[in-house]
Amino acid sequence: MRNAALTASPSVAADSEASYFTVFVCGEIFGLPVENTHTIFRITSATSVQRAPSDIVGLVNLRGKIVTAVCLRRRLNMAAGPSIQDALAIGIEHRGENFALIVDAVGDVLKLAKSMTIPIPAHFDPRRSRLTLGLYRVGKLLIPVLDTDVLFTFQH
Repeated sequence: MRNAALTASPSVAADSEASYFTVFVCGEIFGLPVENTHTIFRITSATSVQRAPSDIVGLVNLRGKIVTAVCLRRRLNMAAGPSIQDALAIGIEHRGENFALIVDAVGDVLKLAKSMTIPIPAHFDPRRSRLTLGLYRVGKLLIPVLDTDVLFTFQH
């Protein structure tokens, strides 16, 4: 999914940069740090986990590994999405554990400079703010970059 509006400015090359996958959920764009992302795949089936937080939709098999499937829609308190059957997921390793983060679509990998960040506004949804590492201004878009430390930490 190429989008000219997502091209980072070459004039910030001297600024410290980091790479982020762009993902889409409910028509909104988010960034995910690339460093722990391993694969993009379709979920064929999931085994539910009793008494798990509602954001965890089950366990899935990824190349012989059992991974925890987390729904980004639920994590961000958004409208329910389609069935987990054939859902698009990103395989992410976090603190030695593997996760499948369910998203609607995956976009480009962007290199974003630290100078492109803006402060998180006070009116930003508190649940999203807690999950956001920072906001990047890219053209006319604001891209919230998700904090994987918080994204994959669950309270019971």
